[in-house]
Order: sequence, then C-alpha cells, then structure tokens
Amino acid sequence: MHVNDAVDNEGRPARDPSARRGAYGVRLVRGPFVQLPPHTDACENDEGLLRYAEQARARGERLAADLFSGAGGLSLGLEKAGYRVVLAVDHYPEAVETHRHHHAGLSVDWDLGDPDRIRQVAEVIRAAGVELLAGGPPCQPFSKAGRSIIRHKVRHGLRDPYDERRDLWRSFLEVIKLARPPAVLMENVPDMALDKEMFILRTMVHELEALGYAVEEKVVDTFRYGVPQFRQRLILVALHDGVSFDWPAEQPDRVSVWNAIGDLPEVEGGWRPDGGAEGWAEYGGPVSEFQQRMREGVATDDAMKVFDHITRPVRDDDMRAFELMDARTRYSDLPDEMKRYRDDIFDDKYKRLDENDLSRTITAHIAKDGYWYIHPRQNRTITVREAARLQTFPDGFRFAGPPSAAFKQIGNAVPPVLGEHLARAVRASLQTHAPAHTNTREVADTLARWFDAEYVSGIPWLRADTRWQVIQAEILLDRAHPDVTKQVWKLLETWRQPQDTLAKEDNLRLTGGFISRAGRAGTVAELARTLADTPAALRDDDALRRIPGLNESVADLAILVVPAGTEDDSEEPVLVTKGVLRVAARFSGHPVDRKNRLTDGRLEVARMIGIDTDARRAHLGLIELANTLCRPVEPACHVCPLLKKCAGARTQSQQLF
Repeated sequence: MHVNDAVDNEGRPARDPSARRGAYGVRLVRGPFVQLPPHTDACENDEGLLRYAEQARARGERLAADLFSGAGGLSLGLEKAGYRVVLAVDHYPEAVETHRHHHAGLSVDWDLGDPDRIRQVAEVIRAAGVELLAGGPPCQPFSKAGRSIIRHKVRHGLRDPYDERRDLWRSFLEVIKLARPPAVLMENVPDMALDKEMFILRTMVHELEALGYAVEEKVVDTFRYGVPQFRQRLILVALHDGVSFDWPAEQPDRVSVWNAIGDLPEVEGGWRPDGGAEGWAEYGGPVSEFQQRMREGVATDDAMKVFDHITRPVRDDDMRAFELMDARTRYSDLPDEMKRYRDDIFDDKYKRLDENDLSRTITAHIAKDGYWYIHPRQNRTITVREAARLQTFPDGFRFAGPPSAAFKQIGNAVPPVLGEHLARAVRASLQTHAPAHTNTREVADTLARWFDAEYVSGIPWLRADTRWQVIQAEILLDRAHPDVTKQVWKLLETWRQPQDTLAKEDNLRLTGGFISRAGRAGTVAELARTLADTPAALRDDDALRRIPGLNESVADLAILVVPAGTEDDSEEPVLVTKGVLRVAARFSGHPVDRKNRLTDGRLEVARMIGIDTDARRAHLGLIELANTLCRPVEPACHVCPLLKKCAGARTQSQQLF
C-alpha cells in the first residue's frame, strides 16, 4: 500500500485545484475510473428483454421493474426478496452502467420525461408480465398555478395530452395507468409529504385508488430495518384489486457505525492501491453478523480483498481539526484559526461519526463534500466502501465511474436491506390477498356528507363567509364552552371584515372581558388594525401566514375554510391541529397523535380527506368530528359517521364482547 497524489481518469497525477484557488481549495480525487462489463444475461433491446422475461416466468420467477433505478440498491433488495428485475431505467450513465453490470435484463439510459419513452416502458412492462413496479421518481416543487392546473385535471378526470412533457412523478403515474402492474412500490424523500398541502402525495393516492389500487404510505426510519444510519424515506405501496398491504415487522436491534465498518482495514486519506480500479486493500475477515452479510457473494479469490476502499486526500489544516474532534464536537467548537467557513451558518460543517451510534444520512452530497462523514477513529473522511456499507451495499457490489460518481450513486440509492424487507412484505400481501378495509374516497365522501348535514354545528366558523370571521372567532372562542361559543359567534359573525371589528372595538373588548378572555380580545383588535392596513393579505395565502401576531395554524384554518378564488385555485393545507390527529389515530388504529405527528400523523389525515372535490368539506368535517363526537373522553362512537370503518371502534367492540 502507498499514498498517491490525486490522479486523473487515466491514472496520471492530477493538478491540485488548490494551487489556483489558494489555501481554501479542497483537493479533488479523479481516479481510479471503474469500468464494469455488462451482466452475462444483459439484454440489448426490448425484444431481448421479452425473451428473457418469458424464460424467467417459465422458471416460476416473479418479475419486477425498477424506474429511476440509479445504481440498483432497490433492485438488489427486490432480487434478495425473490423477484427478478428485468427492466431498469435511469438517466445517469454511470448508474446505468453499474446496474447493467449487476443485473440481468434490460438496463437503459432513457429520459422518462419523454412521452414516447413512457409509452414504450409501459408497453414493455405489460408485455413482460411484470408483477411489481418499483421506483423513486424525483418530485419537483410546484407553483400555485401548476398545482391549480393539476388539481383541476384530477378532479374533472382530465388526462394530460401525450405531447406534454411531464414532471417525473407524473411520468411514474402514467406508466402505472398504462401498464397496470399488480403491485407498485414507490420510495421517496419525506419532504414529498411535508409541504402544506401534501399535494403530490394526495394526488398520487387519488389517481391510484381511481385505478383500483389499495394504497398505503408511511415515513420509514430505515434503521428499524437494519440500515446503520439515521435515514427516513417515504414509502408508498399500492396493490391492485383493493388488496391490503401489511408493513414488514421492524427489526429488534440497531446496527451501529462500528458494527457496519469496523472490520475494514485502516487507510490514510487519499490512499490508492496498486492496480488502479482493480486494486484492493488487504482484508482480515468479518466479525459482526452485519459484516458477514456484507461479505456474502464475494468471490472466493477475493475473500481477503476489499475493493473501493478509497477516499479523498486530507488537507493539513483539516488533519489538525480532525485530530481535535470526537463524535460530540461541532464545527463551531473548533479554534477560530481552523475555520474556513462561518460557524454561525455551518455549525456542523464537520461531523465525526459516532462508532456506537447510527451514521448521519448518506446523501449524494457526499460526492462533493465528505466533511459530514469523518471516520470515527481515523483522521479522514469515509471511503467509498464504507459509504456503501452504511447504505447496506455488499462488498461485491462495484460502482462505475470515478470515486465522485460512486459516492453520488451510493448517496442516491435506496438501501438494499430496506428494499428487501419491503419486497418480501409485498409478496406476502399479494399471496394473502386480504381486502383493504376502506379507501380515501369512501372516507372523504362520508365526512363531506356528514359535514353538510344541517344538524352538525360544533364549530360554527367552519361555515364562515370570510377569512376574518374565522380568524377572530378562532382566537377568541377556541376551546370555549359551547354555550359561550353559540352566543358570541352571533356577534362575531356580523363583523365580516377587520374594519367592522374596529368599528365595534369597545364591544369586542367588553365581550372578551365578560367571557374571561380579555387578552385574546386585545389580540383580535391588534390584528384587525394590521389587516385593515393591508387588506390584500386576507386574499393572499402566503401573505396571511406572515402577518405579525397571527399564529400560522389559525391562518391555515382560515385558508381552508374560505378559499381564495375558485376551489381549484386555492390551497388546501393539511391541518393536524384541533384534535384531528386524535380522530386519525383512532380511525387507523395507529398512535399518530402521540408518535411521528408531523409525518405519519399528517399522512393519516391526508388519507382521510383525499384531494377530490370533497376534500375541503371532508377536512372541515374531520375537524368538526374531533370537536363534537370523537372527544378525548367518552367519544360518541355510536353516532359517528365513520363507525363501520373505524379501527378504534372495532377494538372497543371486541373489548366489550
């Protein structure tokens, strides 16, 4: 072993960019460049794939396809679970080369934003007899205008013209519509479910249910399935013919960083083995159960070798900083003379991994900056192989391209171990073939019709005509006694705009004092003055949320109750206040009111309201239900419109009888 300088793609010494950029430059690593030959059963075209798929089916194999496949982490998990991946599509050449090397079938570099490719992929999937379609489509942010257009098309059953270039999540949906596979498994970042409206996710659930799928979605902590890092992923599973999906059981033990990589040999930053891409580090053997699993499939001749155990060179000043750090040290704790970045912005710019805990999330950013992933014991950032281990790629899995491309492929990947657990659960659910107990459309329709009933009147401002009526009533009367609410609302209802309230400010303050809410009345008066000076803010969703002194949850409620413009143009934020999480928890049978409120909790609420024409009224019905029948104590289950579908009510009945 020896320490080489950075090298270019041909193995020649590379010029150090720091020579041009001064002391703040970071040495780049440009080699070795790994080239991987295709799998022996790789297919060249659609016809070859169909022949290969026919042979696989004849052997009794279940077939899968992986869109936005990257290097093939999810594909690897699917195959571990017993599926044969016959088609993989991505638009990153190095990732496609990696996938083609490790998997048989057709691995192609195609742009799934192209409508022609969408039709081609769907036709191949259908003709090949693919049972499970998997993928992780990127999800772009949307303008209000874009959301309005899509919402209108969804609600009115309109399809996009074939010549329109699609956002990639919509391409994924279009493939499903055309191919109709029995099972769909989608993986994505949790941010897809955490925007105000949860727009993309609600739309996908709506369209999948319209196609006859039963849909389940959940934000998964990957460490609960044996992945040694803090990494959350949004998982959506859709099974055709209304088949219910049962989530895989969580694993009892966590895998720590040292448990995952502690057997790998020590190397210095920038170390390169002799032999370039075919060089290796000498390996002494696995110790932990996880390490043994990572060595499965390694060729006998390579039993004492570790490939891709390479990382960036370490600058001298970084070396001194790393020497001072343990797992608890923050960048802001370092001496000022060692800081190249502002520590008020980058207080965690450097992070030494804790060997006894989970790794922080491995992301594609590691390709550009490894400072978040400093080795727990050695003064360097982690190697390609260590990053792959933390993502649960086995040691026999190589990555095409230079180290930067390898890091990017690893960071973008679905951990194979997670994919395996999910795919096994899909297979088991398809075999059990149990019907799902309900769907979003049924629940939303029930809630909307119940809310429209004349006798339902727990929170009267849920039927207000103006946003100002909602704001002042919510501030002054939230959690007030029903008799107080009924009387005071008659007064507040007449003050339709802030100017009306200001004209009766003495009456407002007198009323506030009478019901022992003088402070709240003062808040209403101050907001009335602010909004009277900026009346346009009441019609602008974003501006309303920024009004000083107005709680964002109150603004969201006003936006939900009174749309700005048409129903399709206005936002429909998913609220988790006013008791709706309690209803969602009882209905689903999952403790989302106490655990993962802002992820799984919001998902359960979204599942109850949908995004159809009933969605807004369904959401208001859910709020009304939480404040009338589904009370914290002694809920009136016997008159609840959701009684027949409620998991909590079924549990109560079982306990009684």
